[in-house]
Amino acid sequence: MSQIKDPSLADKGKMSYEWARDHMKILTNTVKRLKKSQPLRGLRIGICLHITKETSVLIMGAKQLGADVSACAANPLSTQDDIAAFLAENGVNIYAWQGQTPEEYDWSIEQMLSHKPQILTDDGSDSHSKVHGNSKFSSLKILGGTEETTTGVIRLKALEKQRKLKYPVISVNNAYTKHMFDNRYGTGQSTIDGYLRSMNLIFAGKRVVVAGYGWVGRGVTARCDGLGAKVYVTEIDPIKALEAHMDGYEVLPMNEAAKIGDIFVTATGQTGVIRKEHILKMKDGAVLGNVGHFDVEVDAKFLLNESKSVREVRPNLDECLLKNGKRVYLIGKGRIANLVAAEGHPPEVMAQSFSNQLLSMIYLAKNHKKIGKRVITVPQEIDKQIAIDALNAVDVRIDKPTAAQIKYAQTWA
Repeated sequence: MSQIKDPSLADKGKMSYEWARDHMKILTNTVKRLKKSQPLRGLRIGICLHITKETSVLIMGAKQLGADVSACAANPLSTQDDIAAFLAENGVNIYAWQGQTPEEYDWSIEQMLSHKPQILTDDGSDSHSKVHGNSKFSSLKILGGTEETTTGVIRLKALEKQRKLKYPVISVNNAYTKHMFDNRYGTGQSTIDGYLRSMNLIFAGKRVVVAGYGWVGRGVTARCDGLGAKVYVTEIDPIKALEAHMDGYEVLPMNEAAKIGDIFVTATGQTGVIRKEHILKMKDGAVLGNVGHFDVEVDAKFLLNESKSVREVRPNLDECLLKNGKRVYLIGKGRIANLVAAEGHPPEVMAQSFSNQLLSMIYLAKNHKKIGKRVITVPQEIDKQIAIDALNAVDVRIDKPTAAQIKYAQTWA
């Protein structure tokens, strides 16, 4: 029995699903190609992803390929309630609504797992962690899983290193057709979308501090740069810091950046990136937000619990009056701003990520015994096929190597 906020939103959700589906041709073409063979027939798939219009296209695609799907949200604040209603009306066992408490969020994951999924698809590894850390689910016979994001892969790699991983997991996050496009272009654009919706301030001329220069950080800095902002980067990785410097951005420690920034974006997947000592140095009116998966990058507890006063001045924007008299603004309670304050990635980008997810599910169903209990990246043939499908979807043609070129590439002399 599904648990959602408002079943009457199903018709609205259907329209959102159809809009996303029509702009995710890579994924829908894959489903059409495989529909006759029903490669997921009889399999129970568990989905712990952000419940958005794009995710609904993946879920409905898995159903069309024969899967029985149960689903929950990967974040308490990211669910689009009309999509949850649409999915519930279309036979998905779904437990998700916008604005869940931590207890409700935890309960929803457990309800999804109660349907005994054989393949588990996650974004952040909260459901994978539940399976590994809660004896209630130790009897689940999971063939394998997939993971969507950097943060989740870190958690799974830790399990693998300790030899506690119970089943093979495909790191969809590490596919080239995922991180080079989803993380960079998808998060880059949707981060700006979330910040603009919440604060409605101009970026041009502002000093924007981006913490982290991975694929997400690169995308965010490029978009802020394009809007005319003066961009600063903080990093702990010397190679990424050097790359940011060579790309033309000023690199400096957060301790110094805190004093000059107007807008802050954390994109590291780490904890304690902007801490109390940084916040106290910030100028009056600074805006803070996070686009890492978990709400641990910005010290939201200090802002929300130790300020003289906190009030929501705009949707998803809290004004925190510090004891030193300065006002600091926090987007989305420090949770993932591009999904809490906006709609997440555009469908064209998510089509590539979710094609990786769908084909990885099928690969696990066929090959889980061969992989072993380890984390692997998406097989190269899948990654390459998705790139070909993506080019076909936008009618882009490329050259083919000649026989002489193939021979040349294989000759040591």
